[in-house]
Amino acid sequence: MDDLITIDRLTKNYGKVEAVKELDLKVRRGEIFGFLGPNGAGKTTTMRVMTTLTKPNSGRVSIDGLDVVKEGERVKELIGVVQQHLSLDRDLSIRENMVLHARLHRMRSTERENRIRELIEYAGLSEHADKMVDVLSGGMKKRATIMCALLHRPQLLFLDEPTVGLDAQTRRRMWDLVRRLNSDGTTIFLTTHYIEEAQALCDRVGIIDHGRLIALGSPLELRQKLGMVAVEMQGDNNGTRYQYFSDRAGATRFVQDIASQDQTIIIRESNLEDVFVELTGQKVGDA
Repeated sequence: MDDLITIDRLTKNYGKVEAVKELDLKVRRGEIFGFLGPNGAGKTTTMRVMTTLTKPNSGRVSIDGLDVVKEGERVKELIGVVQQHLSLDRDLSIRENMVLHARLHRMRSTERENRIRELIEYAGLSEHADKMVDVLSGGMKKRATIMCALLHRPQLLFLDEPTVGLDAQTRRRMWDLVRRLNSDGTTIFLTTHYIEEAQALCDRVGIIDHGRLIALGSPLELRQKLGMVAVEMQGDNNGTRYQYFSDRAGATRFVQDIASQDQTIIIRESNLEDVFVELTGQKVGDA
């Protein structure tokens, strides 16, 4: 599998603040890649550089071999971007929004009509296509936004917090849509504060903190490095402490040695959030 995104020693400063520091990263063609980090870690800045919205101070970012600074217009033909906040015109219907986006991409009328019809059916929005955006549910708005980003058939789709604000059922329907897009050939690069989302969707994740990449691998690989089994020790005064082990037998021996009536002890499988907290010292979404 070849690399679709290559980031080489990317650095971006805002005044004296180094938002991203000599970041190296490669994203493979055809994968779902999750980009995690505390607020202010550099996720948004990195994404803005990749999507041609911000120029780096140094380093290079290429998408399918194209430099995002020198060949930005060609890069835009390869990518679709779905931002966290609603980018639809609320005074238009879903179909009218899609027509507007298609015109911005200079799509011919026949191609435009066929593509809009195809995407509306793909997203299960046929019954709602002519409704005004303001009357739609959050999930429908998000699906419509993603379909607008797919009009020009991008190879790479950037999703910034794709399920923020959605209820649990709608979030899982969005996961199904993301998986379907990926299985149909679209590479997905997403940021998320829902750790279970990254664990459920992503082939690999990268964790960034203070502008630097501090971990990279599949969710399973990162868990294996930390320890597949977690022991939670819930004390009255010292909060909850955690210890990690490669297997349940090691965790059980540890618990037998330290068992005390003064604390509640839980043995469970580790997860990606454990990895995140241990590496960054913060919960996902913390500033």
